Amino acid sequence: MRGGLARTAGALDSARAAGDDVFYFDAGDTLFGARELTEDAVPQQERKARALAEGLRAMGLVARAPGELDDVRGAGFRQSLGLPELAPGRERLLTVAAQRFAVVSCATLPVCEAAAQRARAAGSVFVLAFAATSIDVALRELPASSAIDLVVAASPKEGPSSDTNRLAGGATKVAQVQDRGRSLLRVDLWFPASGDTAWLDGDDERDRLLAGLDARIELLRAEVNAPWLAAELKALKKAKLEEVAARREAAASTRTVIPEGRNVAIARFVPLEPRLPEAPAVRAIEAAYDRDVGLINLAWAEAHGETCEPADLARAGFVGSEACVGCHPDAATVWKASKHVRSYERLVAKGKQYHLDCITCHVTGWRQPGGVCRLDDVEGRAEVGCESCHGPGWRHTQLPGRETISLGREAKTCTTCHDPENSPHFDYEPWLRAVLGPGHGRPLPDGGSAIAGRPSTRDGG
Repeated sequence: MRGGLARTAGALDSARAAGDDVFYFDAGDTLFGARELTEDAVPQQERKARALAEGLRAMGLVARAPGELDDVRGAGFRQSLGLPELAPGRERLLTVAAQRFAVVSCATLPVCEAAAQRARAAGSVFVLAFAATSIDVALRELPASSAIDLVVAASPKEGPSSDTNRLAGGATKVAQVQDRGRSLLRVDLWFPASGDTAWLDGDDERDRLLAGLDARIELLRAEVNAPWLAAELKALKKAKLEEVAARREAAASTRTVIPEGRNVAIARFVPLEPRLPEAPAVRAIEAAYDRDVGLINLAWAEAHGETCEPADLARAGFVGSEACVGCHPDAATVWKASKHVRSYERLVAKGKQYHLDCITCHVTGWRQPGGVCRLDDVEGRAEVGCESCHGPGWRHTQLPGRETISLGREAKTCTTCHDPENSPHFDYEPWLRAVLGPGHGRPLPDGGSAIAGRPSTRDGG
């Protein structure tokens, strides 16, 4: 997956290695990813917040604007992390190249505007604002003549719109940075003189080149992630993706000719691609978190975990894929050849089988009757099994027939796990075809039945 603390740190290290003065800011809503936490999730999420704080400090964070999600465990917990925070509605003055620039945070644009006016009066030649609002609201609320140079719209983002980087506006730019730490917004500033700072437009030819490379990268990424792609072809596509991404980075990092004697700014997004180097010290912080979370969650499960309720007619429950194999041998053959059957093994290989963020989509029947309610007890459910797509099978084993089981052919069945964050290139129809086969949604070669000993009208597809 794209993003991560270690890749962010690597990008910062690269900028510092070029001899630039680097100021790193965090727009907030970083510490937690949801407004509510279940009791068993609290230990993991608090440990994650501490790891994030440690990583931010290691990267030389200058300031951050606390967001709504940062206070899920209370303001006291947030403050205990010791991060440099921007007081809402206040300005902070910084100096670079003998010039002052300022950063402010606010819940609404008028509050940011007032702080920016004070920063201008104190001699700031550039003002950056973190506003807890959406990019569209910020564009509407900006005054015709603003004391702010750049607004980062920092409200919690939800839905497909949060998966994009956006930069809009004129003399005052407004930016939305892709969520989940998958991109950085890099702003290069040159301050040779006093006075206002002007935004320098990019080179038209280079911009067209970057747009074309971005489109090609997204196409290649979708092809690389296609589940039906053969391993050899996947490796070739992945190598091509890395080559095009490297060309994109080289083109984006080409220095623009800066007019002499003018204060100018240039903004660009830096996608944190898997090929980018990771800072070893921050990667160690991530590794320590991964290790600790497994131990924390395992200890919690042993002390407080409860098994799932049993399945019965009143509570549609799970029975496990082995209960399906006897009547559906052909469908089982197709399923056993798919990646779904090895989903839990992939977690184990990464040491994340005890991570609550991950296990939900890698076992069958998470927190359902007859399913998995303890992450230390996944026997018979350690896979994306038949019931992950077809629904709980207890009633079907008691009363066989199509009326007691789902065909599983609804997009929402898949998108619960294949969501924009984890499967950004998921396309229901072609991905569905990739998991079908003879006796599993397709006719058998001899026209027979996929249900052993039952009429062919019940093909189990």
